[in-house]
Amino acid sequence: MLPEIIGVRALPDYRLALRFANGESKTFDMQTYLDYPVFRPLANKQLFAAAYVEGGTVAWSDAIDMAPETLYLESK
Repeated sequence: MLPEIIGVRALPDYRLALRFANGESKTFDMQTYLDYPVFRPLANKQLFAAAYVEGGTVAWSDAIDMAPETLYLESK
């Protein structure tokens, strides 16, 4: 089972600083995901900066969140 996200901070250039329940810290690059229709609203930097943790993953609104597996496995 993958660890839950317990902290998130929006960084410049559409990156996310992530903290996981297992103590790891990683950075995730959202830039390429902005091409997907569901994530296009995040091109608005104010909305992107409003990232928060909900249910062990990152969300921006009731309509926009990211699969926790993607965040963990594709972050560096």
